[in-house]
Formats: sequence, structure tokens, C-alpha cells
Amino acid sequence: QVQLNESGGGSVQAGGSLKLSCAASGPSFRRSAMAWFRQTPTKEREFVATINYVGEFTHYADNVRGRFTISRDNSKSMVYLQMNNLELEDTGVYFCAARDLQWVSTRAADFGSWGQGTQVTVSS
Repeated sequence: QVQLNESGGGSVQAGGSLKLSCAASGPSFRRSAMAWFRQTPTKEREFVATINYVGEFTHYADNVRGRFTISRDNSKSMVYLQMNNLELEDTGVYFCAARDLQWVSTRAADFGSWGQGTQVTVSS
């Protein structure tokens, strides 16, 4: 399994930017597709973005496409989520997740390793 630790969350005004980081450890990271999910008290865990094991393919939720960018640096065992033009609805706890396969998924159930989450709060 992969151990994950997110950072970079915080409070920002609408229209602002944040960059989340996810530090991974474990021998299988380089073979793992990765993803970001988010959760609020009133919503189930929601898919945000995913990237395949070498970083050549990405996929986004419709409500973040064009504003968010997922990337990875396998040499540093890191995954990132650059978030631009943030909206109030982007508020939530963001989780980094790893799956034990190389290809992407949008389903939380397909990911076996999770970080503890980092809070993102967007205000008007």
C-alpha cells in the first residue's frame, strides 16, 4: 500500500488559487494511478481529478475542468492539485488517493489508500 500525506490547504477568497500537495511513500507509488477527491458535511466524497501512473493521462470532474490541474512527479513521489479561479462550491476537505492499478478511475471505491485530508475554504 501507499502512505499519503496531503498539505497546502487553507483559506482563500473566491477567484484565488491554491496548490495542494500529496507526499507518497511506499514501493508501489510509481505503479499507482492517483486521484483527488473532496468531501463536505452535506455531500458524499466527490471525485475531483485523476492521473495515471506515469502522468500522461488525466481526467477531471466537469465542475473543475479548466480550473484545476492534477500532476505528479514520480522522482519525488509527489502528486499535486493546482486550483485556480476557486469558487465557493470548492470548499471542502480534499483527499489524495492511490489505487493498486496503473489506470485512472473516478470511483472512490477503486482507491485503497487515502490521506488524512486537507481543508480548503473559499470565501466571498
